[in-house]
Amino acid sequence: MNPQFDLVVFGATGFTGRLVAEYLHSTLGAGQGLAWGLAGRDPDKLAKVRDDIGADASLPLLTADATDAAALAALVRRTRAVITTVGPYQRHGEVLVRACAAAGTDYVDLCGEPPWMARMIRELDPPARASGARIVFSCGFDSIPFDLGVVFLQHEAQRRLGVPLRRVGTRVKSIRGGLSGGTAASALATFEAAAHDPAQARAMADPFALTPGFHGPAQPDGEGAVFDELSQSWTGPFMMAAINTKNVHRTNALRGHPWGRDFEYDERVLTGSGLAGAARAQLLAQAGRAQSALLGIAPLRDFVGRFMLPQPGQGPNRQQREAGGYVIDIIGLSADGRRLQAQVRGDRDPGYGSSSKMIAESALCLLEDMPRALTAGGVWTPGAAMGLALVRRLTANAGLTFQIVD
Repeated sequence: MNPQFDLVVFGATGFTGRLVAEYLHSTLGAGQGLAWGLAGRDPDKLAKVRDDIGADASLPLLTADATDAAALAALVRRTRAVITTVGPYQRHGEVLVRACAAAGTDYVDLCGEPPWMARMIRELDPPARASGARIVFSCGFDSIPFDLGVVFLQHEAQRRLGVPLRRVGTRVKSIRGGLSGGTAASALATFEAAAHDPAQARAMADPFALTPGFHGPAQPDGEGAVFDELSQSWTGPFMMAAINTKNVHRTNALRGHPWGRDFEYDERVLTGSGLAGAARAQLLAQAGRAQSALLGIAPLRDFVGRFMLPQPGQGPNRQQREAGGYVIDIIGLSADGRRLQAQVRGDRDPGYGSSSKMIAESALCLLEDMPRALTAGGVWTPGAAMGLALVRRLTANAGLTFQIVD
């Protein structure tokens, strides 16, 4: 295979895809350095995106539909890597990821759909290993700040303490700006699938659903209002923990369990100390239970999807994206009780401004920093495929910071 392009953005006419295209144009330009292009099903809309981001007519446009296996197979043979923002992936992404696994084309997405990811790991890891394709799920807010935050903290633990941290808790300190319409649609699709398939419901509940052949110890309970000893604060459940915890455990497994086969990990939201913190934690827990009950009922799920959540293709304006941000504390204990804490910060709203930069830099990291001698073909997490190389990229280019907190 002699690809014409280094990188193609599939779904460039969607809201997030357009942000990715805009970021790549500002980073790469057109016709300089890496050869890249925009892909989607509507050539007129692609041309408008190209004009809107300020690229000239030399930036290539490629047409293919997410359901057209022949067109996608031809498209992925023309490029070294694909970024796709077309979700929910369990509905719209399978044809593309299968084409990449077969062709040896690197692939990154924003997927936060664990049951589908678990099936793709089982089915696509062997052909991706054979072809050399690096398939990397969850390259946005789910789950890069969490996955790479733990990789960073564990690296520092080995350097400073000489041992890994056996217990790590990620505590969401603040989030300004909402999650994306694509994330909302993915959550609804996952709830719907789980309602019809008990196996998918079990996968959502299993922290080791993405580590086939390995099942570690019982993990901390993520539900309810809990006073957390790690942070010395009241905490409530974090809605994305069911995704991120699975990716973190997969990273540990893919790296050969350097943090131990008895590694424990959980994620929660900090709500503060005292009675006010306890009350906020209780409210979060009650809201989480109500949300699960609501989304478990098909007519209510449909109503929520249509009228109460952002739709795919919708999102905040530039001012709102730039006013957003997030702060995440990651706290660990070694087996002998020594403590180390890191903090991850992002300078844009998580669902759009930050995620669009994270997925773009993930693709560039694979292409420029991770030769196949270091990361071979297979189905990966960002933390296992790129690790500290991606931390350095995100720190240099994408408005994220990773630091140890005294």
